[in-house]
Amino acid sequence: MTPTDAPKRRTRTRTRADGITIEEVARRANVSVATVSRALRGLPNVAPSTRSRVEQVARDLSYQVDTYASRLATGRSDTVGLAVPNINSWYFAQVAAGVEAVLADAGMDVLLHSVGDGAGRARLLSGQSPVRRRLDGLILIDVLLTATEIRTLAADRVHVVTIGQWTEEFPSVTVDNRAAALAATRHLLDLGHRRIGLIGGSAHTSLPFDVPGHRRQGYVEALLEAGLDYHADLEADGGFSVKGGSEAMVHLMSEARPPSAVFALSDEMAMGALQAAGDLGLAVPGDVSIVGFDDHELARVFGLTTVRQDPEWHGATAGRLLLGLGDDPPPEISHVVGDTRLLVRATTAPPRGH
Repeated sequence: MTPTDAPKRRTRTRTRADGITIEEVARRANVSVATVSRALRGLPNVAPSTRSRVEQVARDLSYQVDTYASRLATGRSDTVGLAVPNINSWYFAQVAAGVEAVLADAGMDVLLHSVGDGAGRARLLSGQSPVRRRLDGLILIDVLLTATEIRTLAADRVHVVTIGQWTEEFPSVTVDNRAAALAATRHLLDLGHRRIGLIGGSAHTSLPFDVPGHRRQGYVEALLEAGLDYHADLEADGGFSVKGGSEAMVHLMSEARPPSAVFALSDEMAMGALQAAGDLGLAVPGDVSIVGFDDHELARVFGLTTVRQDPEWHGATAGRLLLGLGDDPPPEISHVVGDTRLLVRATTAPPRGH
C-alpha cells in the first residue's frame, strides 16, 4: 500500500448536527457553562432573558443536552440522597414520591438510602462518607440526627433538609405529632372510653426515631388531662408494620382487663389491629374502637378513624426547600409545619353499655 492509498486521518469538525459542546453554547450566549446547564434543564435562578437567549443559541446550533457531560462541566452531580429508616413503610414511600416528583422536574436524580441499621447510617452520615461526597443534597425522612452528625453535616458542602426533625442548622418539614395524638386520644375519651390501649413502635430499633415519642406524649397528656393514670400494661410495640400491629393487638386484648379502645401510631399498625380483632371474634367498634394515624390510601376502605397527614406534600415541600438552598445568596432557614386533621369514620364508637 502506497502512502497515497493509505486511509487519511479525518479531522472531526463540530457542526450544528455533529459534536456541538456545551462550552460552545456558553461562548455564543456569552454566559457560563453552569448557566447554560441550568437554563436548558429548567432549573431556577436563571433570568428569563438569559434563559431565552441560551435556548435560542441551543436551537440555532441543534444542541442537545448531555446530562452526564453537563454535570461534569459544572462540577455537580445533580443527585440527591433520600435517607429513610425503613423502605417498606407506606409513609416513607409516599414522602419519597413527593420528593422525586419535584426534583425530577428540576432535572435531578434521587438515590434512596436505607439507614435502618448502624452500618447503613454510617455509610451515609459519617464524616468521611464517600457516598455523601457524591451527592449535591440530602433529605432525611424521620432520621433523627445526633449532635455530632448535625455538626458534621453543617460543616459539609452538601445541602440538607430534614423531614420529621427540627434543627437550627437545616430547613425542615414537620407536623405537630404531639398535638395530633392528643386530639386522637381526646376523641376516644369524649366517646366515654377510659381504658385506652396504645400500639407504638420504637422498642424494635436502637436507632434514634422521635416520632413515636412525640405521639406517645400526646396520648399520655390526654389521659392525664382527663384525670386518668398511664398504665404500662396498656401499651404494646407494633414495629410500625401490619404484622406488628396485629401481634400487639393480640397482646393487649389478652390482658385481664383489656382496653375498650386502641390508638395505633400508624395506619398500618391499626390495620393489623383490625385484622387481629376479627381473628379474636371482636366487633369493631362494638367491642373495641380503633384509631390510626396517617390516612393511608386504604384507611377509607377499612372505614378507619385516623389522623390525616399528607406525606406526599411533605416530600414535595422538602424538595422545594432543597432546591432553594442553591440560591445565591441562600435563603434563611425555613421550618414548615404541615397540617393534621382527625377523620372520624366507622371504627370508633362509645364503649358497649356506655
